[in-house]
Amino acid sequence: MRVVLQRVSRAEVRVGGRVVGSIDRGHLLLVGFESGDGPSQVEWMADKVLGLRVFGDAEGKMNLSLEDVGGDLLVVSQFTLYGDTSKGRRPSFVDAAPPEAAERLYEDFAAALRARSCRTVETGEFGAMMDVELVNDGPVTLLLERS
Repeated sequence: MRVVLQRVSRAEVRVGGRVVGSIDRGHLLLVGFESGDGPSQVEWMADKVLGLRVFGDAEGKMNLSLEDVGGDLLVVSQFTLYGDTSKGRRPSFVDAAPPEAAERLYEDFAAALRARSCRTVETGEFGAMMDVELVNDGPVTLLLERS
């Protein structure tokens, strides 16, 4: 499981011009799943995302978590995180989880985040062509991975 976490001051995702998810201050999570991923990766990642201290405290040091600052989450599926570009010019996606498994894991991940957080957890639309707009705060971008 891979997550690209971006600390944002705002973010939204649109499908066909319609806003399907929108947040203010928080994290935009681009999420991809690998064949073989399961509940242990989902649970670990949910805990990791919510516990990361990437927001500035009174001294400007990264000491505060999403919960500490009352931040929101926008979770967007992105199978291309498992694109292999080591050969040729066209990415291979053979390591990405099949759509049926990935959709279940995506829904489980959003549910795990909701169960652990009292804040808003918005999502994109699995499998849809989406437009994602964000204002990266910092910028802060982290790659999280759990095999």
